[in-house]
Amino acid sequence: MRLRAIIGLLSLIAFSGYSQKVGLVLSGGGAKGIAHVGVLKALEENEIPIDYITGTSMGGIIGGCYAAGMSPNQIEEIVLSKEFLEWVTGKLESGHNYYFNRDDDNAAFLRLNLSLDSTFSVLFNTSLASDLSLNFALAEKFAQPSAIAHDNFDSLFVPLRVVASDIFTQTALSLGSGSLSDAIRATQTVPFFYSPIRIDGKYLFDGGVYNNFPGDIMQQTFNPEVIIGSNVSSKVFEEYPFGKDDKLIARSLLYMFLDKSDPSDIPEGGVYIQPDLTNYTSFDFARAQALIDSGYVQTMKLMPEIKSKIARRITCDEVAAARNKFNNRSAPFIIDHLEFNGFNENQQKFINRFFKSGKRPLTFSEIKSGFYRLVSEDYFKNLYPGFSFNEDKNKFSFILSQRPQNNFPVDFGGAIATRGISHIYMGINYYYFNRSLTHTNLNFYLGNFYKSVQLKTRIDIPNRGVYYLEPYATVNNWDFLQGRDLFRRTTTPTVLSRIDRKMGLDFAIPFGKNYKLTLGSAYINNRDQFVNSSVVVSTDTLDVLRLSGFRSEIGLLSNTLNRKQYASTGRNFSLSLNWFSLNEKLIPGSTSLLTETQSSPRNWLKARITLEQYFKKGIYSSGYLLDGVLSNQPAFSNYQGSLINAPGFNPIQDSRTLLLENFRAYNYIAGGWRNVFAIRKSLDFRLEGYLFKPLEAMVRGQNQEVVFSRDLTKIYFAATAGWVLHSSVGPISLSVNYYDDAQNELGVLLHVGFLLFNKSSMD
Repeated sequence: MRLRAIIGLLSLIAFSGYSQKVGLVLSGGGAKGIAHVGVLKALEENEIPIDYITGTSMGGIIGGCYAAGMSPNQIEEIVLSKEFLEWVTGKLESGHNYYFNRDDDNAAFLRLNLSLDSTFSVLFNTSLASDLSLNFALAEKFAQPSAIAHDNFDSLFVPLRVVASDIFTQTALSLGSGSLSDAIRATQTVPFFYSPIRIDGKYLFDGGVYNNFPGDIMQQTFNPEVIIGSNVSSKVFEEYPFGKDDKLIARSLLYMFLDKSDPSDIPEGGVYIQPDLTNYTSFDFARAQALIDSGYVQTMKLMPEIKSKIARRITCDEVAAARNKFNNRSAPFIIDHLEFNGFNENQQKFINRFFKSGKRPLTFSEIKSGFYRLVSEDYFKNLYPGFSFNEDKNKFSFILSQRPQNNFPVDFGGAIATRGISHIYMGINYYYFNRSLTHTNLNFYLGNFYKSVQLKTRIDIPNRGVYYLEPYATVNNWDFLQGRDLFRRTTTPTVLSRIDRKMGLDFAIPFGKNYKLTLGSAYINNRDQFVNSSVVVSTDTLDVLRLSGFRSEIGLLSNTLNRKQYASTGRNFSLSLNWFSLNEKLIPGSTSLLTETQSSPRNWLKARITLEQYFKKGIYSSGYLLDGVLSNQPAFSNYQGSLINAPGFNPIQDSRTLLLENFRAYNYIAGGWRNVFAIRKSLDFRLEGYLFKPLEAMVRGQNQEVVFSRDLTKIYFAATAGWVLHSSVGPISLSVNYYDDAQNELGVLLHVGFLLFNKSSMD
């Protein structure tokens, strides 16, 4: 009898352990949700089964990855990757930046994404971050698992539910069918941070708005014997947080939109895991490894309790075998159909050109390449990608859906400086898309030193390839007399006023991924006013130099720099050949030795090459700048007019705002070394030095004419040292600048914002 009782008891225990089901609940919490990866690692290593998963926001992403057949180690590899950081921070994935659609750099630091409809109503897109790379990554990672499960989340490797929020009816929705990537994307749509997506016709937001810890959904949907809850969000307080409220108020928006995580949602027989994430924020994605470790450590501390409540075990080998069996059911990632939702026939033809029109089927890499080429144009950055599986053909369809487009973005920017070079900037953009994509830009600069207005319209035309035509008109005005320095009261004023006008047409085609080839022609009409002496009295009249005529250009351009000013990684390359055919007319002023108006035709050819590149290792970036000009540009009627219109070497941030006589020549070679030390994430210390060698130095003759010198010993030095803080309003820089130039030898410059200008007619 005793033996029978023992056998019966053992059988009961074995049967109970076998039937025992375990559910895992993963909370939201932004970057802190990465700690869930550590929880999964600890559970799997200790042979704790996971039969069901419910998750919200980042918990939905991590849980979705596991349910889709990824191992904890694979998930860890993803969240530690450079690509993951790019996805969540809104950057384009490395290797998929296409230069062809990059606009010219300007002084803007803020863009308002507005939409203008046919009734002239203006709508404002409130999203703060780009979800472009994130959307495509989710579509890529979850397309095949979703196909295996026939879009039924109960048929995934582990049955799954993710939570999203309908803010119009103020309800939480449990998503258990449809596109897995759409569900994962919806559950992390934090209001005002990411744009919402539609599921079953409804705009859905982050599940954490109404249910940040879906323990109730776990019980109602799956009703497992044991629930393990992992909570990384402790954002609400039972009582008012006196003494901490000043620090917490900066996160008030997050507190407003995320629901409380309550451990009472876990039944008494379950286990509640809360990693110690006191020193982490919801945006600490760069600290992923430490977050994973925190989740792992806390789970291991509770492992005795977990094992005491869960008798059933499943070995790592058994889990791996089941996972491989699930993943081996994946269909090849071949795409034989493209679907464009929300576009008319002409628009679909335009988009189709980016995906090897006429070639079917397509590989995933071809789809990815076409997608990133398309969305490198700002207008298409709001497209939403997805994949659907055709079981009859055993192939996938690629779907691009149109969301409300930002067809009327407005840019704001400028700079404030301790020299009189401060300015404000505004750019107004309008897009029209039908057979071609037309982008019209009107921008203004306004300041004492620099004023400019530019109107340009770029027309992208898809044919066998993509090319664009861009007519433009630019008027620039520089008043060097206004560029006074607050730190140097005794500087000799530069009496020079320049107005240049240019109207032209550019044609460009992509040349590989990172280059474009440009052809252009323009009409130029410039006016320079200046004196010929450093001693000026109020009764002096200025020389007036007018240049008018045509220029033509061919250029090869590339730019992968990480910033439009004060870069530390990437490469910038420019090679150009220009033909100028201008008429010079000089009307002498009172400081000129000439007494009669001078008129002459001036024709010349100019070739220029510029290369800037950085090499980053740890916190240190080493870079170089090379610049060279060869031309047969003739001397103008006097020295000052020739100098002003000579090519210049501008290596330092304020070089373009100074008339540096020793750094201008018709023919020169120049170069320098740039050192960038990343003291903190957004704070750099820069130390730079440059050499300038004119091949034919320009010297003022006794009669104010140009004398060319080929003295090989004439080499000029420039250097800068300073701090740069990269902020939301552009760079904040304090630097000491040195030029081997008598009038502008040593200076201190503090500026906030971008010191960038429209191109001049001679550049």
